[in-house]
Amino acid sequence: MTKKNIRFILNPISGSHGKAEIPGLIDDIIDKERFEYEIRTTQYAGHAAELARESVADGIDVVVAIGGDGTVNEVARSLVHTRTALGIIPCGSGNGLARHLCIPIDIKKSLKIINSCKIEKFDYGVINDLPFFCTCGMGFDAFISFKFAESGKRGPITYVENVLKEGLKYKPETYEVEDETGAKRYKAFLIACANASQYGNNAYIAPHATMRDGLMDVVILEPFAALDAPQISMDLFSKTLENNSKIKTFKSRRIHIHRKEPGAIHFDGDPIMTGTDIDVHMEEQGISIVTNPDVVEDTKQANPVLNAFSDFFNNINNVREDIVHQGRRIQTINKVLLRRLTR
Repeated sequence: MTKKNIRFILNPISGSHGKAEIPGLIDDIIDKERFEYEIRTTQYAGHAAELARESVADGIDVVVAIGGDGTVNEVARSLVHTRTALGIIPCGSGNGLARHLCIPIDIKKSLKIINSCKIEKFDYGVINDLPFFCTCGMGFDAFISFKFAESGKRGPITYVENVLKEGLKYKPETYEVEDETGAKRYKAFLIACANASQYGNNAYIAPHATMRDGLMDVVILEPFAALDAPQISMDLFSKTLENNSKIKTFKSRRIHIHRKEPGAIHFDGDPIMTGTDIDVHMEEQGISIVTNPDVVEDTKQANPVLNAFSDFFNNINNVREDIVHQGRRIQTINKVLLRRLTR
């Protein structure tokens, strides 16, 4: 049997935890009868994309991104429309794409998924020529992405601190959004385009998004009062955001957005300044990804109740810990929001 070649690309500074143990775990867990592997470490911003392009040229079968959403995006955008598949060992602060695909955050378990080597094709999106695989957007979430990048600290606590500090004074913008059905004007706090269901940390901006339908879920958060913030945060983490009266959603293959002033956009959380016109479109079946063999992504998105039971029985400890963690996160966010509102 011919062995597959795997190249691991490790970002040593992503997330908030050290990664010194990962090479040893790879050597212990990877099935050496099926795979030849090597590990490359990134040295600077953009290096992961370079290493991934080299891997394609070298005919590598699977390139595994070890890091956060930024690292995954760098690697993945170099693999689109090639025969080289993306693998993910999630080690970041958000891990949005990995969570959507039900790839465990536990490194040993995610390495076992690499061993299974079940490869499927998925859609990805493009915003102003920049590929994204999870979400992109403009408005408040792009603004916060800049603040998060400037803070020098990672992790969900830093992100929440920035949201609480800046959120109550951020001014909504007016956008003209044009899709296949025509153009509409919105005054919005943010506009998100979702290929996958969440930003990361189980914050579900588009709970029913799927990476297989050739469509993005466009989510528009309209201006809201400060007293609405706790409910919006709860809806974000409980997969019920679409039921909030401040949310407008629709699906589309491509959209054009015009705003009055240049500003920030983000792609998978990475911010960049751009002009007044923004184009977003979907590329169908353009990226191959190593997936969890125990989960069908479409089924999980379409029937969350049945899959919640499946997840529970497959991994009861992880589900219990996640429920407790999410409850505590929501309580913490709402307590801080209420303290700020009553000052």
